[in-house]
Amino acid sequence: MRRSRGLTAALVLSLAGAGTGIGLVLMPQASAITPPVAFTADELPTWQPDGIVWAMAQANGTVFAGGTFSAVRPPEGAAGAEQDAVNFVALDAATGNPTSCKLAFTIGEGTATVRTLVVSKDKKTLYAGGSFGAVNGTPVSSLAAIDIASCTPKASFHPSFPATVRALALTDDTLYAGGDFNTVEGQTRERFAAVDASSGALKPFVANVDEPGRAVEVTPDGKNVLLGGDFFTVNGTNSHALAVVNATTGAVTKTYSNIPSNSVVKDISTDDTGFYTGNEGSGGGVFDGRIGLRLSDFTEKWRDRCLGATQFVLPYEGVLYSSSHAHDCSTELEFPDGKRNFLLAQPTNHEGAAPAPVDGFVRGPGKLGWHPTANDGLGEGIGPRVMSVAEKNDVKYMWVGGEFTLINGKAQQGLTRFASTGDVGAPTTPVASTSSVKPGEVQVRWRTSYDADDSKLTYRIYRNGSATPAATVTASSLEWERPQASWNDTTVKAGQTYTYRVTATDAAGNTSALSAVSSVTVPTSVQSYPNQVRTDGADLYWRFDDAVSPYVADSSVSGNRSGIQVNAPALKQSPGAVSGSTAMGFNGTSQQVHSDRRQTVGNTFTIETWFKTNTTRGGKLIGFGSNTTRNSGTYDRQIYMTNTGRLIFGVHNGSTRTVSTGLFETYNDNKWHHVVGTQGPGGITLYVDGQNKGSLNATSTANYAGYWHVGGDNLSGWPTRPTSNFFAGQLDETAVYPTALTQAQVKNHFDLAKAPTDSVSAVKATEDTYVNQGAPSTAYGTSTSLAVRGSGSLYESYLRFNLPAAPAGQVLKSASLQFKTTTQTGAGTPDTVKVVPVTGTWTGAGTTFNTKPTLGTTPLGSIAGVPDGSAVHGVELDTAAVTAALGTSYGLGLTSTGTDPLWIWSSEATAAEGAPQLVLTFGAK
Repeated sequence: MRRSRGLTAALVLSLAGAGTGIGLVLMPQASAITPPVAFTADELPTWQPDGIVWAMAQANGTVFAGGTFSAVRPPEGAAGAEQDAVNFVALDAATGNPTSCKLAFTIGEGTATVRTLVVSKDKKTLYAGGSFGAVNGTPVSSLAAIDIASCTPKASFHPSFPATVRALALTDDTLYAGGDFNTVEGQTRERFAAVDASSGALKPFVANVDEPGRAVEVTPDGKNVLLGGDFFTVNGTNSHALAVVNATTGAVTKTYSNIPSNSVVKDISTDDTGFYTGNEGSGGGVFDGRIGLRLSDFTEKWRDRCLGATQFVLPYEGVLYSSSHAHDCSTELEFPDGKRNFLLAQPTNHEGAAPAPVDGFVRGPGKLGWHPTANDGLGEGIGPRVMSVAEKNDVKYMWVGGEFTLINGKAQQGLTRFASTGDVGAPTTPVASTSSVKPGEVQVRWRTSYDADDSKLTYRIYRNGSATPAATVTASSLEWERPQASWNDTTVKAGQTYTYRVTATDAAGNTSALSAVSSVTVPTSVQSYPNQVRTDGADLYWRFDDAVSPYVADSSVSGNRSGIQVNAPALKQSPGAVSGSTAMGFNGTSQQVHSDRRQTVGNTFTIETWFKTNTTRGGKLIGFGSNTTRNSGTYDRQIYMTNTGRLIFGVHNGSTRTVSTGLFETYNDNKWHHVVGTQGPGGITLYVDGQNKGSLNATSTANYAGYWHVGGDNLSGWPTRPTSNFFAGQLDETAVYPTALTQAQVKNHFDLAKAPTDSVSAVKATEDTYVNQGAPSTAYGTSTSLAVRGSGSLYESYLRFNLPAAPAGQVLKSASLQFKTTTQTGAGTPDTVKVVPVTGTWTGAGTTFNTKPTLGTTPLGSIAGVPDGSAVHGVELDTAAVTAALGTSYGLGLTSTGTDPLWIWSSEATAAEGAPQLVLTFGAK
C-alpha cells in the first residue's frame, strides 16, 4: 500500500480583495482537505444486527460480519422484514443489504459467538473462529472454513479447538490462531497454534503463552508472526502483551517489556509501513492507545497514549484508522479528558521531524480530520470493535462493527459503513466578529468551523452584503481544536460602518450558511488602550465585546487564540473597564471562558485582566490549566482572589510560589481594577492598578500543555484558597503576552484605560419615502424601496433622522449616510447621486411628486456611481453641516441628474443591513 502523503504546515491565502489574512494549520498531520483520509464521515444505510459484531472480513464486494446476534433488520425507517442471522451475516458492500449467503453458527450449550474472520488470499475461503460447535449443522470445534462461492462449510476442515478462538491470520498454506485454548487436536498448544489451511492438520509451530491470545498477524515477508494478548511469557521467555515469533517454529524472535502490566494488546495489523497494535487496559498508569513499530527490526516508531480502550487498528493507504472510545489525548497535545471519540484516523508515519519523546516514547502522529461519532452501546459499553475496507464498482467502503447503537447521532446498531465518495455534510456555520482599533483597518475574525471529514476548509468573507467575496482564506481545524482565523480589511475608511459575513466550504463544495452579520465602525483616531495592548505583543487578547455564545474573539495581532464560553456568562455588560468596550459577567459557580487551543507556556509571560466585584467567596480571575470544562489536574500561572478580596499571583515549579497584596489591600469594592502578573528572568511580580505589589525570585514554572482560563478553574492546594474556584463579577480586557511587561508598560496600560475614546451612534431613519414624476399623485411612504433618477421620469428620495446631541465634552468627528441597494436587477447606477438637505416640510404618507419638498442647493456629500448587486454603500457627509443639525429632526434628500435609476431599501424593508442610517462618530474636542 502506498505511504501517507506528505503533510506540511502551510498558510494558504487567496484574496479576492485587498487586505491580509491569517489561516491556521493546527498540526502538520491534519493539513489535508480530503487526502490522505479516504472516506467521508457520512454514514450510509446499512442492515443492522440485534446484538454485537465482533469480527469482520471482506471478499469480492461482500462483507462478512460475525458476532453474537440472532437476526438482522433493515436500516432505521427503511422497508423490509427482519431476517434470521445466527451470529453471522454476509452483506453487499455497496448497498448494505444481506446477500443470499446464510450461515448459522451454533453450539450445544451456552451462547455461540463468532470472534474472528479472515479470507484466504485467493478470496475463495472464509475462515471463522469463535465459540461454536456447528455451522449450518456441520460439526466443527470453534474453527471453520467456508467455501465462499457456495456459502457452505468445508466438512473436511475440522481441527479441534476446545476453547474460544479470538484471532486468526493466514498465509498461503498456514492458518494461525490465538485464543483461550490450551490444546489443539489433543496436543499442547497454549493460546496460539497453527494448522494447515487446507486440511486443518496441526503444524509444529509452538508459541505457548500463559494468558489468553487476542491478536495474531503475519509479517508481509511471511517469516515471522506477531502475537498479542494478555500474556506475560512466550515459550517461557518474559514478554508482556506483545511478541514476535518465527513463523515456522514459534521460537521467540523479539520480546517486549514496555507495555504496562495492566494493559493488553487487542489487535495487530500490518502493511508495508510497519505493524500497529491496539491496546486496552484498566487502572492507574494504563496504556489504552496505539503503537507503531518497524518491520525491519520490530522496534517502536511511536506510541499514541490516548486513553480509551483501542479495539482495532487498520492501516490503509498511509492512514491508521482505529476504533476505540478515546476520551483523553492530553499526552498527544490533543483533546483533554472528556467527550469520547470512537473512530479516529492518523498517519501511519510521522512526516518530517518526529515529535519530541514523552517519558521515553515518541509521541504518535497527530489525528486527521475524520470524526464519525458513535456511542458506547451494548455489552461492555466499548462502542466500535472491528473495521474492514471493501471495494465494489470502483467505490471503497469503510465498514465498522461493534456494540454501538448510534452513528452520527442516528439510531444504527452494530454495523455501519462510510464511502470514499459522496461527501454531503456541510461545515458548521462560522461565528464571525469584527474589530477596528485604528483608521484604515478592520480585523474580521471567526471561529474556524468543524467538518466531520475535512480538516482544511475554505472561508469566504463578504462585505456590506455583497454577493462577491472580499477575500478567501483557507484554515485548518479539528473537532477538538477550532481556533480563530482572521482577515484584515485594509481598504476601509475612517468614520464609516462596515458589515461582514463569512461562509465555510469543504473540499467537496459543501458550503455552510452565512454567519450572522457583524458590524463595525472604523474609528477616526487610534483607540489608545487596545492599540497599545496589541503593540506590546499580546498573543491572546479577549476584549469581551462578543454578542453571541459560545465564541470569544481574540483581538491580538496574530488573532488565533479564541476562547469558548462555558455555561453562558453574561454578555455585553456595560460599562466596561475601557471606554467603548463591554465586559463579561460571571456567576461565581460554573461560568468561565477557556482558550480554544492547547498550548505550552514558557517561563516568561504576562497575564493581564480588569475585574469588578463585591464577592466574598473569591475565585480565579485568570490562570493556566490542563483541562477545559473539567477541573484541571495541573494548574498554575494564575491570579485569584481570596474571600476577603486580596489578590494572589503564583506559579508552580515543584512547589507553589506566590506573591499577594497586603493584608488590608482588598479589591472587592465593586470598582474596576487592573491586575497583572509577570514572570521572567527576574522572577514573578504582581501589579494592581499600575502599582508593584510584590516580587519573588521564582524564574521557572511547570512545563505542561494546557489552556488559558478566565473566571474559574481548580485552586485546590493553593494558599488562602477561597470558598469558590469560580469568580463572581465582571471581567474585561484579558490579555496574555509571551514576554514579561515592564512596570512602565503596565502603568501605561492602566493610564490609557482612562483616556477618552471615540463613540459611535448609528441612527436609523425614522421616516422615508420617494416621489415619481410618472405617477405625480402617488405617495410611496410604505414602500420597501426608494429610488433616485434625474430625468426620463424623475425620482427623488427623502429620509428623516432624529439626531442626538453630542456627548458632553465631545464633538462630531465624522458623519456618513449608509444605504443598501436592492436585489432587483440593475439596482445600481453609473450616475452620481448627491445627498442634500431637505428644507421644505414633508411626511411619508402625504408626499407625492406634486407636493414634494424643497431641496437645499449645497450637497452634503455624493457618491460617483453605485455598482449593481445588493450591497451596503456609504456617503461621507459634511461634518460641519451635520454638526449644526445635532439634537434636531434632520431631513436628507437623494437626487441625481442621470437617467439610470438607483434602487435602495427603505426603513420598511426587512432585508439584512437594509435600513438607511446615519453613522455619527463623536470624540474629544
